[in-house]
Amino acid sequence: MPQIKAFFDDKTSTVTYLVWDPATRAAAIIDPVLDYEPHAARLTTDSVDAVLDAADELGLKVVWALDTHAHADHLSAAHHVRELTGARVGIGARITEVQRVFSSMFHATDVCPNGGTFDGLFQDGETFALGDLTVRVIHTPGHTPACVTYVIDDAAFVGDTLFMPDYGTARADFPGGDAATLYRSIRRILDLPPETRVFVGHDYLPDGRDKPAWETSVAEQRAANVHVHDGVAEADFVAMRKARDATLDAPRLILPSLQVNIRGGAMPPAEDDGQIYLKIPVNRLGV
Repeated sequence: MPQIKAFFDDKTSTVTYLVWDPATRAAAIIDPVLDYEPHAARLTTDSVDAVLDAADELGLKVVWALDTHAHADHLSAAHHVRELTGARVGIGARITEVQRVFSSMFHATDVCPNGGTFDGLFQDGETFALGDLTVRVIHTPGHTPACVTYVIDDAAFVGDTLFMPDYGTARADFPGGDAATLYRSIRRILDLPPETRVFVGHDYLPDGRDKPAWETSVAEQRAANVHVHDGVAEADFVAMRKARDATLDAPRLILPSLQVNIRGGAMPPAEDDGQIYLKIPVNRLGV
């Protein structure tokens, strides 16, 4: 069984997972966070470096940096992990659709919508090795077209598709998102064995809870998820999700995040003055 250590980032409410094979010490970092202060446009690597330090202390070899999707609420540190460890960067194969939309939005002429900045583009049902462990990929779109769930033995890393049962589910109003598709993806996750451990990508504290949490189970989700427990019909979920999404503001870091994350966590190329710039396309987002 995989060994798992979680790292919670307070600023973005993101959970990064260090996952490893205890036999071979091969490790993956799932959804690593790059620290970005938008008011000063200041970029640092403290969060992901803490994960890398833990991997060193445990004697692990990081071989994969995996994103569950192109995040809109934090910048991915996958490229930083690759630069420091030689790890491969992986994501769902439909990232090409996300690249197509946002390379146009940000006029990112260096980004070809072919996934070329990633080392692994995973199809639904594909498997790959993590040491002696097998990682199985489930395509779980709806929040974004490229969302995937990584299943390693009894552990499922679901990204933003599901949250803790008392918080519910991801929004579905981003470009390429769809509430009905999200419902069907969630049902695929909930069809896993009931004892499967579910590791969520964020925890936004709901009323009545003051400590972050990130591990639940298929059985708990089916019994108690406030949006999609057993018995909730697709039409009811879609109506709820659309009404709720209409009240949500765009994530605070959506503009810097997406233009970095379609590049696998790499910055845009420096311009002719040697400076790297992130762009703000006015009246283009539509969220």
